[in-house]
Amino acid sequence: MPSSKRPRLGYWALWIFSFLSYSWAFYIPGYSVTRYNDGEPIPLLVNKIFSDHTQLQYAYFDLPFVCPPSGKSHGGSPFGSGQSISLNLGEVLRGDRIMTSDFEVTMGKDVECAAVCTREVSRSDVKWARQLIRENYVIEWILDNLPGATSFVTVDKSRKYYASGFKLGSQDISPSTGRPRFFINNHFTIVIRWRSAPEGGKLIVGFEVYPKSISAENRKEDGCPAAIHKPQEGLGLFIPPNMAHLKEKYAGLSYIPEDDDEDDGATLKIPYTYSVYFREEPHIEWANRWDLYFTNQEEGSMTHWLAIINSLIISTVLGVTVFVIWSRTVQGDIKGEKKGEGLLDNLDVENDADMSSDDEGFEDTSGWKLLHGDVFRTPAYSGLLAPLVGSGMQLLFMTTGLLVLSCLGVLNPSFRGGFVSVGMGLFVFAGIFSGYFSGRLYKTFGGSSWRKNTLITALLFPGLAFCLVLILNLFVWAQASSTAIPFGTLVGILALWLLIQVPLVYLGSWSGFVRAKPWEHPLKTNAIARQVPPQPWYLQSPAGPLLTGSIPFAVLFIELLFVFKNLWQDKSGYYYVFGFLSAVSTVLVITVVEVTVIATYSRLCSENYHWWWTSFLTGGSSAFWIFAYCIWYYIFKLHVTGFVSTLLFFSYSFLACTVYFLLTGTIGFLAAYAFVRRVYSAIKVD
Repeated sequence: MPSSKRPRLGYWALWIFSFLSYSWAFYIPGYSVTRYNDGEPIPLLVNKIFSDHTQLQYAYFDLPFVCPPSGKSHGGSPFGSGQSISLNLGEVLRGDRIMTSDFEVTMGKDVECAAVCTREVSRSDVKWARQLIRENYVIEWILDNLPGATSFVTVDKSRKYYASGFKLGSQDISPSTGRPRFFINNHFTIVIRWRSAPEGGKLIVGFEVYPKSISAENRKEDGCPAAIHKPQEGLGLFIPPNMAHLKEKYAGLSYIPEDDDEDDGATLKIPYTYSVYFREEPHIEWANRWDLYFTNQEEGSMTHWLAIINSLIISTVLGVTVFVIWSRTVQGDIKGEKKGEGLLDNLDVENDADMSSDDEGFEDTSGWKLLHGDVFRTPAYSGLLAPLVGSGMQLLFMTTGLLVLSCLGVLNPSFRGGFVSVGMGLFVFAGIFSGYFSGRLYKTFGGSSWRKNTLITALLFPGLAFCLVLILNLFVWAQASSTAIPFGTLVGILALWLLIQVPLVYLGSWSGFVRAKPWEHPLKTNAIARQVPPQPWYLQSPAGPLLTGSIPFAVLFIELLFVFKNLWQDKSGYYYVFGFLSAVSTVLVITVVEVTVIATYSRLCSENYHWWWTSFLTGGSSAFWIFAYCIWYYIFKLHVTGFVSTLLFFSYSFLACTVYFLLTGTIGFLAAYAFVRRVYSAIKVD
């Protein structure tokens, strides 16, 4: 390499690695800084409860055992408690139900104890509360766009970190009966950490909540405990059985169940109180206030690096293989086989329909050269392949946009629901690319019913996704969960699909089919198809694409562990290492291209010209391994309980694998198409 080019290459390499290392931990925690003065009210919003053991979430105010909103306004706010906050599409789809509350928080004013209400709950409500505590549900509140956090310390006690949310209650084993006891957390100690702003006022840099269960006994007139900071007996979720009612109900039976939960008028009173303390924290910058939510994730940075190294090793080995195929095999055949070149110069493809006599001249050449008259033959079911490739291009545009925006910090934890909202917008807008590539490929295949192709492209994948979500929503609706998508939101999504995306697909398809020319092929196709000789077992069964799909999966599976953990286990956590994910995704794309090129070349060398569908299936076949990984993860890592939660897990896993299949399948198809065109253009007939 000339010495003048080395500094330039070194400069670009340094710039790329600097950008990646910067994006691995770069995020923007918010776009507007809110400053508070002493005595200024700070709204405390309540959201939902969620658990790592189930996919069902519930709005906080839908719980029958918490204080309902009084409707009173606090701190001069024009809205009373229980007022819903406007949510974006992503927040609604992730199950958020954010509302104003009756908790009064004033900047700089400590409150040792304040009562909210005393809630009377029935036996059935107590039973449900115990079930939620058994499933480890946690509560999410929001203050200054920060989720209320439970504070933890690392094992070596060197660092502090947060986990979003705090426990609904606790359980233990009764020493006298040996049966489980359940306690509801009814007192909340709110700690707000602040620092002074250079421009004046105070900035909130931390929001911690420490819940506690305190018995309803020994309380003051205002409802607060007499000794709030001393160890006290917890408030047990237990209503003594009404033996008279049970004897009457189970008259004549030798056994009377004492845990009958039928409402008989008996109630349990749960007093709710809270404390507020402000503590100055000068060592935390406002721009870094989200760091404590990520400290625990940084411990896995070494694993992320191992994932990248593993990906690079696999991709490099495949890259060397592709280089050998191209530089020594393909180009060597073209340059070294003078006999074959001489025959190609005298071919008359238009007038010779069979060309069997000319093929005899290639008996001593590579098998792929014998397919010059059939390699671009229109594949079977081309009317389905074109829409699938179009949908894949749509998903590729959406995914690329999300990764770029995430690495730049535009999509960050403070932009609640932003990832889903922006992704939905990019997907709808990318309908024009879906229509264009589908229409132009359909025209290249010789299709004529472009409006039918447009309709299939616009309805196939979005229709599958919408119908699946609608069916799942019926199950979630039956559970009265906030995970259920409201009817109005479903109508809005349907309108986005039919009124915006479908016209964009039509516009793109019209441009690709009517205005653009079909992609030209370097060789013309024979009138009579060549007979394909017997193929090896790995080329005539689904085993071939499945085996090749294991290689891209090997690139991805380490990073998948982190993604799955944040999606299915640490719902309170925030995945933010998009720089690592982008790096692995880039290597994944390169690996898919390399694997597909190698598989396509092997098929052509076996004198098999049916490479169109195979390239698409080879590129997307690692989706099978990812779904198998989902099954393994469900069995050995998750602790999901309930039929609905299991159904949600596997249904959404299937939908995610379908997205991945279309995306990587399209990448593989385009790579094979470009490879075949480039190879056969070298023997193009003059």
